[in-house]
Amino acid sequence: MDISGQLVERCRRGDSKAQFELYKLYANAMFSVSCRIITDKMEAEDAMQEAFFKAFDKIDTFRNEVTFGAWLKRIVINTCIDHLKRKRLLTVSIDDTPGVSVQASDDDYSPESVEEVKVAMQKLPEGYRLVLTLHLIDGYEYDEIAEMLGIAQSTVRSQFVRAKQRLIELVKNRK
Repeated sequence: MDISGQLVERCRRGDSKAQFELYKLYANAMFSVSCRIITDKMEAEDAMQEAFFKAFDKIDTFRNEVTFGAWLKRIVINTCIDHLKRKRLLTVSIDDTPGVSVQASDDDYSPESVEEVKVAMQKLPEGYRLVLTLHLIDGYEYDEIAEMLGIAQSTVRSQFVRAKQRLIELVKNRK
C-alpha cells in the first residue's frame, strides 16, 4: 500500500495528523486545479479548502477504484463548479462576446509559449475558461462536463468552440 493509501486508512480511523499529512501531500496540486477554474486566488483557495473538508467528511466513500488524488481532484473540480454556480457565471451569452460566431475556425495559429496561452486563458470569461479547462486540461468529455455543470451537451460544445475562438483572438491580439 502506498503512502496515500496508508494515510487514507488512518483518516478513516479519525487520525487528524493523517488528514494534515494528506493535505500537505495534495494541497499544491489541488490548488493548481482550483486556480484553473477560479481565477481569484483567494476564492480558489477557499474552494480548495472546502473540497478537502468534503473529502475528509466523505473519506469512508473512497473505494480505491481510482487513486486518492484522482478522487480528490474530482471533489475539488465539483466544489469549484458549485462555487461558480453560486456566482452565476457559468455560461456566457453569445451577445456578451461580439464578433464571435459558433462556427469553428480553420485558423492554425500557434502561440509562441505556454505562458502566452495561460495569460490569455485568465482573460476569458469564467464559463469559457471552465469548459476549456475541464475538456483540454482535465480531460473530461463533453457529456461528463454537461452532467457536472447541469447543462446540455450541445451548450458545452458551443461554449468550447466559442472559448477556443476567443482564446485564439486573445493570443493573437497580444502581439
